[in-house]
Amino acid sequence: MSVVTVEIRGRNLPGRRCDPEPGGSPYENVHVGLARRTETVELEPGDAPAVRWRFEMEILDEEEALDFRGPYVSGGRGERSLGLRWGTLDDDDGTFTVFRAAKFRLWELDPDVVREASSSGRLIALVDLTDEEGYPRCATVRSPDVTWSAKDPPMRD
Repeated sequence: MSVVTVEIRGRNLPGRRCDPEPGGSPYENVHVGLARRTETVELEPGDAPAVRWRFEMEILDEEEALDFRGPYVSGGRGERSLGLRWGTLDDDDGTFTVFRAAKFRLWELDPDVVREASSSGRLIALVDLTDEEGYPRCATVRSPDVTWSAKDPPMRD
């Protein structure tokens, strides 16, 4: 087992207002945060130039497969993931209401990158947080929308 520092670096955020569908009520004061069990923590505004979350995660390199553990890891064995949640932040009482979520499936990561991260102590994700329609990125996030590395990834345009 090794403990790594995971760093999720988000860029290209969609803004603080989101129209979910034509004729629907827009979401106002949009924020994004890190999923930690049932909570959403470390909220960042949807119009930030960039966001960054750091936390520790355990990587278990067992004979049959890699496994992941920690307070930010969800899902059963063989289906572990990390997540971000999009929602609205009420200015009056601070209530965060989730309307979308993004998932990073850890079991889909390149095992060589995970093993390199175990050695280096770092696992970095660089993710575009706006989808092709201009909405907050949600559902399962895969390459080319996220790049995983055990060292600083090259910046993309």
